[in-house]
Amino acid sequence: MPNFIDRRLNPKDKSLGNRQRFLRRARAQLKQVINKSIKDRGIADMDGEHVVSVPTKGIGEPSFRHSATGGRHERAFTGNKEFTTGDRIKKPPGGGTGAGGKEASDSGEGEDAFQFTLSREEFLDLFFDDLELPDLVKTSLKEAISFKPRRAGFAATGTPSNINVLRTMRNSFGRRIALRRPKEGEVDEVERRIAELTGAPDPDRAACRQLAQLKEDLDRILRRRKVIPYLDPVDIRYNRFEPEPLPNSKAVMFCLMDVSGSMGEREKELAKRFFILLHLFLKRRYERIEIVFIRHTHEADEVDEETFFYSRETGGTVVSTALDEMLRVVRARYPTREWNIYAAQASDGDNFSGDSGKCVDYLSTQIMPLCQYYAYVEILDEREADIFKGSENGTALWRAYQEVGHDWSNFQMKRIARPGDIYPVFRELFAKRPKASHAPAGAGV
Repeated sequence: MPNFIDRRLNPKDKSLGNRQRFLRRARAQLKQVINKSIKDRGIADMDGEHVVSVPTKGIGEPSFRHSATGGRHERAFTGNKEFTTGDRIKKPPGGGTGAGGKEASDSGEGEDAFQFTLSREEFLDLFFDDLELPDLVKTSLKEAISFKPRRAGFAATGTPSNINVLRTMRNSFGRRIALRRPKEGEVDEVERRIAELTGAPDPDRAACRQLAQLKEDLDRILRRRKVIPYLDPVDIRYNRFEPEPLPNSKAVMFCLMDVSGSMGEREKELAKRFFILLHLFLKRRYERIEIVFIRHTHEADEVDEETFFYSRETGGTVVSTALDEMLRVVRARYPTREWNIYAAQASDGDNFSGDSGKCVDYLSTQIMPLCQYYAYVEILDEREADIFKGSENGTALWRAYQEVGHDWSNFQMKRIARPGDIYPVFRELFAKRPKASHAPAGAGV
């Protein structure tokens, strides 16, 4: 029967088995803490280790202990002068564990908490835990990385095609010098002297002894050359290659959000949660990912994350300004031959009269040919969710964007009315689909 040994490193010298048991036992509490902390975290902060404070109430592990007030215990106490073997000690009165200590209060309540560090993978597993199809999402996130061979020195084993002749001969030469293997010139010299003595017409006794000695030397030299070969298997070295991960294509994600007067804190919070999921998706798929934040009222600007989510600036609504700003940034910094371009737009659907047609023209003729994927999320009031159940009904911007969705397969649009809608919408927008051309649906092949 095979034996399996878990050799994974324990995190910070802690027991990995105990850690996994704790995660299973405290999963509900950890999930609740993570959901509460999402509001206070930035997008980039979501992808890393996280320290969470977990209440100890309800996560304690049951254990058995001997009662101090019951049963009979026999123990040996060293270093005392009052008791000897066989003496009986009275039990603590009233079931207590001993005298002393401060007097307890008769009012007040509270609970202890401790900090627990979640690794990146543990946090993401808990973060995606309440998705309807978590396996589909995780499969989409964990893409395989391609590799290429990279020279990494030499190895004593390998295939014949990878033999390094120079290093092999260098090893052979060093070994022959160290073991003093006889050279070819030594053999030739002994054989020449033997031939001279053998060809003498009348060799004397000294010549015969010298000839016998030379033959012994030749035999010894030949044996030594056989024992110490010119090339030994221990000399052979092979070129060693290690797989080097290839950097995946670079990706940039454009986050476009309407921050006009109609977008309140509730709408901005829903948009932030959606952008968090989108950021994690792209960052785990690509080696390099950049995020461009564009906010717009009647004007559009590229801003940082803090300004994007928390600025209180308001104004009118002209959506085409955000699309125009996106095009300007793409042309200035992100050539399509080097970057995969993604875009996600969040809006409540309100737009200046006549501007929706301009948005359709921007998308159909300039933006969609450059984008790998474009997702439009319209954030509705909860009361509007029942009114706009069908995809045909909606705001002027929604109806205009439907024309783009009919022509481009990489353009998707969904509605969000409450926090519970974010995960299902994200799953529908980024589920794996058969590969298709980004050309308009009506175009010929």
